[in-house]
Amino acid sequence: MGGQAEPAGQADPLGSARQAQFGAPARREAVGGTAAQVGGVAVAGQVAGPRAGRGGVGALTVVELARYPEPLAPATAARRAGLAAVSPDEIADAALKLAVEHDLVIVEGAGGLLVRFDEAGGTLADVARLLDAPVLVVAAAGLGTLNVTALTTEALRARGVEPLGVVIGSWPDNPDLAARCNLADLPESAGAPLLGAVPAGAGALAPADFGALAPDWLAPELGGGWDAAEFGARHAAPAATPTPYHSDGTEDARSNAVRPYGDANRP
Repeated sequence: MGGQAEPAGQADPLGSARQAQFGAPARREAVGGTAAQVGGVAVAGQVAGPRAGRGGVGALTVVELARYPEPLAPATAARRAGLAAVSPDEIADAALKLAVEHDLVIVEGAGGLLVRFDEAGGTLADVARLLDAPVLVVAAAGLGTLNVTALTTEALRARGVEPLGVVIGSWPDNPDLAARCNLADLPESAGAPLLGAVPAGAGALAPADFGALAPDWLAPELGGGWDAAEFGARHAAPAATPTPYHSDGTEDARSNAVRPYGDANRP
């Protein structure tokens, strides 16, 4: 479950997930979308590990709980379409039923952590709490993401849900200064490690291609081989420019510095 950290209207390629294995100590995870998606709620389960046979990946079962015609928050989309909303209890129940026969259960919603699923105010955060699932927050790369990510993880902890880490949901082909700096700042803002970066355009890949490439985008904690330190070094921000003011307090004519309000000493 995630915060509203991606531009609205862009599909999040990761969705929202809880992983559990019945009959053994359960490892529970939740992965949260941060973008507005086509209105709807779906649950999918996949067999992995020994039960899957050769290759370690088995059958995929998809249960679509609701589909709405407009890409809006689920409660709004349901109301406008005259269709029934889906409650957090229904979503959690569907996930737990799938988990009996599957090793990985994914719950896909729409919007951010506190977007309403129904008129009672149920949210993705409630689903995570009901499933007792730590949460992977999917965040935007650029300017503004630090505040949204911090608010999301703060809201999670206030509800007793621990963030597992952060994945950048759409790493641009040509990252700007803010995106590069955020590689170092996002873990601090979230209070959780950076566990991956999904490249821009990945959501348009065919499912088989996405699955084959995903390990390159995700850290070992998520089953991949992505290395946060190596990625950060490769996309490190350039050195800061010198101060735009001369020693006598006058501004360098080449500077585009923002002047503080009420600063009478600098023109």
